Amino acid sequence: MLPYRAQLFRVKAADMIKLSDITLMRGSKILLESASAQIFPGHKVALIGSNGCGKSSLFALLRGEISLEAGDCMVPGHWRIVSVAQETPAVSRSAIDYVIDGDKHLRQLQNELAEAEAQHEGERIAALHDSLDQAGAYDVEARAATILAGLGFSNTQLQAPVTDFSGGWRMRLNLAQALLCPSDLLLLDEPTNHLDLDAVIWLEKWLQRYSGTLMLISHDKAFIDATVSQIISVEQQQLVAYTGNYSAYETQRAERIRLQNIEYEKQQDKIAHLESFITRFKAKASKAKQAQSRIKQLERMETILPAHSASAFSFSFAEPEDLPNPLIRMEHVQLGYGEKVILNEVKLNLVPGSRIGLLGRNGQGKSTLIKLLADVLNPLKGEFTTAQGLKVGYFAQHQLEYLDPKASPLLHLQRLDKRATEQQLRDFLGGFGFFGDAALASVAPMSGGEKARLVLAIIVYQKPNLLLLDEPTNHLDLEMRHALNMALQGFDGAMVLVSHDRFLLASVCEDFYLVDSGHAAPFDGDLDDYREWILSQQGEQKPAKESRPKDDRKAQKRKDAEFRQAIAPYTKALQKHEKQLEKLSAELSSLETRLSDTQLYNDDNKAKLMALLNEQKQLTAAQEETEMAWMEAQEAIEQARQDYDSNL
Repeated sequence: MLPYRAQLFRVKAADMIKLSDITLMRGSKILLESASAQIFPGHKVALIGSNGCGKSSLFALLRGEISLEAGDCMVPGHWRIVSVAQETPAVSRSAIDYVIDGDKHLRQLQNELAEAEAQHEGERIAALHDSLDQAGAYDVEARAATILAGLGFSNTQLQAPVTDFSGGWRMRLNLAQALLCPSDLLLLDEPTNHLDLDAVIWLEKWLQRYSGTLMLISHDKAFIDATVSQIISVEQQQLVAYTGNYSAYETQRAERIRLQNIEYEKQQDKIAHLESFITRFKAKASKAKQAQSRIKQLERMETILPAHSASAFSFSFAEPEDLPNPLIRMEHVQLGYGEKVILNEVKLNLVPGSRIGLLGRNGQGKSTLIKLLADVLNPLKGEFTTAQGLKVGYFAQHQLEYLDPKASPLLHLQRLDKRATEQQLRDFLGGFGFFGDAALASVAPMSGGEKARLVLAIIVYQKPNLLLLDEPTNHLDLEMRHALNMALQGFDGAMVLVSHDRFLLASVCEDFYLVDSGHAAPFDGDLDDYREWILSQQGEQKPAKESRPKDDRKAQKRKDAEFRQAIAPYTKALQKHEKQLEKLSAELSSLETRLSDTQLYNDDNKAKLMALLNEQKQLTAAQEETEMAWMEAQEAIEQARQDYDSNL
């Protein structure tokens, strides 16, 4: 095994994930039927699809936890597969020790060393020290501390027992375990759900450097865009591969739908609305860079609308019954809890049309400020006035717990409006995905996503003139996030948003406030500027690395450069073959679609059929030849890496 510090992702020619004509079921529900896909080693792939389509089940299949009804699932047997544990035991182990415990191999070696030392077995002790060095035991604490710092843990929290942390922070500990473990295949299912924006940005950078194969399930467009280069979409029980990130997927899918003209006409009114909104925003934009960033997001939304034409979600905010101006006025406000002051000298006026995104590191006071605006918290000092007629729509994660577990979505709305007919309320709930019997089902067994949709439905129904949204997308899938994004474009009141979903922030917010170091002040820049600010702050807080002599570092850098130069021709060839394989795969897929046309098998189309079959034969041969060339290039890189490692 390679030393951890020098470990490179090493694969053999046949080391890839290959799903061939698989049929996967959960209970009596067919999730995938005769579906196929392949994932090359080192690729970073996002698995997307509606809730319940089988994404998490596919992860369970790859981990060997469930079996197929039909087909073959081939995963290299020697690969180390790592995923995030869903449960965290209430143990008294310190946070950093708990994270290191995730590397079972390393802990086993440490236990064996303790036994060997107790028995005074000299040769075994020496061998175990060598194995521990290769496993990265001597810098594991530094690596664990770096990961925990990136995920938002302070230095004092590293030694705190696991029992001190809440559920969301325990999930961060489980994520840290997965990131620390050496892995060939890393499976991440909604890794950003319990993270703030700072931690999300750090995780992006970590995954960009990760050298293994990554499979990711996420509903965060910006996060997917920054971390993957391939999309596998679950569509009608099939696995459809798209080259590129999520933005590329939306464009490709939108083009397919345009060509098929599926439900395209109903999008035209939304396009007209967005064009009008963009025009208005251009006219009043005061911050050039931020304005251009947002206009770009809005224009992109117009382009990709057809990709979401079949969405089950569609709703809008009604015009508020009253729009006082200003809605809220704050001067020299001090915020906190008891004697603990969180924010000082806050000045913020909210008027109809205000669209403010709150930025800042975890624990700096974003949610505290939202609670003040929602009248959940009183100011410690300063002037805080609200307008008569203020009607707040407040979304926070804890509000999911306030739903009546025995009541249905329909009953929740009937309690708000006794004059509305059942059909009117059912029609309204349909826009949030509660169709038919779902509108009558009790809340208790609902998923987090369903509860979040119901809370949003209740807020929208009450026609607020001020929206306070604290991480509204945490449990929402991509289609519901898109519907919320579209609805917020047409909201006439004021809005304050806290979210780690940068796509949502960029496309609905006109101004950003940075909440940091006890203050909340306008942020002069866009989300790219904020990302750079966050990375610069994280850079200052990185734990000190183990020092190495300057001459050794220079020599190592020179060797690394020579190695990269030596394998450059093979790497270039590998990339060329991969692109060619993707192109051939797409051409074969298109050809198979044409061959599925039953009219093609009529006697008068025989010549056309023979031509297509001949083309299929040529493409298949070209694919096999390219795969062989890819394998040869991969083997050459593997051999070069073995030679390089042996000389370290």
